[in-house]
Amino acid sequence: MTTDQSLRIALTGGIASGKSRVADLFAELGVPVIDTDLIARQVVEPGQPALAEVVGTFGPGVLDVDGRLDRRRLRELIFSDATARQRLEAILHPAIRTEMERQSSAAGGPYQLLVIPLLTEGGRRDHVDRVLVVDAPESLQIERLMNRDSVTREQALASLAAQATREARLAIADDVISNAGSAAELRDKVVALHEQYLHLAAAGCAAARP
Repeated sequence: MTTDQSLRIALTGGIASGKSRVADLFAELGVPVIDTDLIARQVVEPGQPALAEVVGTFGPGVLDVDGRLDRRRLRELIFSDATARQRLEAILHPAIRTEMERQSSAAGGPYQLLVIPLLTEGGRRDHVDRVLVVDAPESLQIERLMNRDSVTREQALASLAAQATREARLAIADDVISNAGSAAELRDKVVALHEQYLHLAAAGCAAARP
């Protein structure tokens, strides 16, 4: 981290681990939060270059009647086709990265939270200073998924299997926040990390990013 940069914390975690709630708690403390899931939707809005490139690659059938990206149709096209998925990622990832950097530069603050759900799967962390993993037992993730999305246990298990393992996420973590307790306990953990990150930012202790 250089003197004109904010400390950047990547927030990641498995499905139904509570990433969104943790991000909201940091935002309530005044921390700039940059969500790559939201950016991924923004870069394929009508009129955006990435949407035109997606249509050029996969055909007009990926658009709905209003000219917006039909996400379900696109998922069907790439679900079992690794080559198609790689082609899509080659279009979207650079666009998402560029917009993330733009928002980060504009956000300021002693430190920022970058919500990157697939950080473990992507294998890159050179653009952040620390990685914060929101962790929960898989049994709790399954229970939350079944309740939240009204899916069967088998469907919930399939969703977990499609992501990196819990062990792989924990292996890249600098900090871990367990979300297996009460809402009050989670808030206390976020506040404690907030103070830690403010101290790190003030002390300039983070490793410099390339």
